[in-house]
Amino acid sequence: MSNTPADRSHLLTEQRNPRTMNLHALSVAELVRTIREEDTAVLEAMAQAEAAITALIENAEPRFAAGGRLIYLGAGTSGRLGVLDASEAPPTFNIEPSRVVGIIAGGDCALRKSSEGLEDDPQGAAAELDALSLTEHDTVIGIAAGGTTPYALGAIEYARRTCPGCLTAMLVCSPIEKPAAADHLIVLATGPEVLTGSTRMKAGTATKLALNTISTTLMIRTGRVYENLMVDLRATNDKLRDRAARVIATLTGLDRDASFKLLDAAGGTVKIAVVMHHRNVTRREAEQRLDACGGRLNDALK
Repeated sequence: MSNTPADRSHLLTEQRNPRTMNLHALSVAELVRTIREEDTAVLEAMAQAEAAITALIENAEPRFAAGGRLIYLGAGTSGRLGVLDASEAPPTFNIEPSRVVGIIAGGDCALRKSSEGLEDDPQGAAAELDALSLTEHDTVIGIAAGGTTPYALGAIEYARRTCPGCLTAMLVCSPIEKPAAADHLIVLATGPEVLTGSTRMKAGTATKLALNTISTTLMIRTGRVYENLMVDLRATNDKLRDRAARVIATLTGLDRDASFKLLDAAGGTVKIAVVMHHRNVTRREAEQRLDACGGRLNDALK
């Protein structure tokens, strides 16, 4: 049996960019301009994928609202971006870390040290998925810039096989046929990279934007945002306490000192503080109002 790897030259992300054939001869200013100009393709790719992203979120929303999880899986840059988006959800939206999960080939050590060799194992995510005990409320998204990574493809196949009711998707940056195990396929066609095959560039940027869009939209739709404010943020440091107090001041009209006092009286929770003020109730009563409304501030204020 030959050990020669499959030819991936047909993939959009692996092709040479005709506009960047002379990188080695460019000045710093020319390189900066070239990269900036190429990055304009990212927003166009997002626009073209808008309908596909919308369809995935609309399908995932009732599952997530019912307590399901958003699970990202990938290798290399794709895996790191999934872990990044997952890790930022708890402080931003005060959601349990178990609700948005990022899994990368090679585990957490692969976040700092390259372990791209592990991306060739289609069963590489099996143990992590088994530990999650998938349910029909979960959404599993495989991330692979070229769309051929065995680790990501194998992960959604394994998820489909072990939990037929869960929602599955592939997020890629090169046009491919929709995998049989994927309910949804999102293609972010960013084109050939400035540096051939370096998908940490345009493909990585587009992937980051898509993941931001998916997770943030789910959080907004499930009541973790009011107007355009982080009313569910976790005030765990000075920066976030400052932001929490400013949100309270914005929604109540209180001055800064009074906002901090109200934040402390509400146990550090913005939503509770705002309900306490507007409804003139105790912390306990505010908690009950929010619980009865599924945590939606707009309903609790009615």
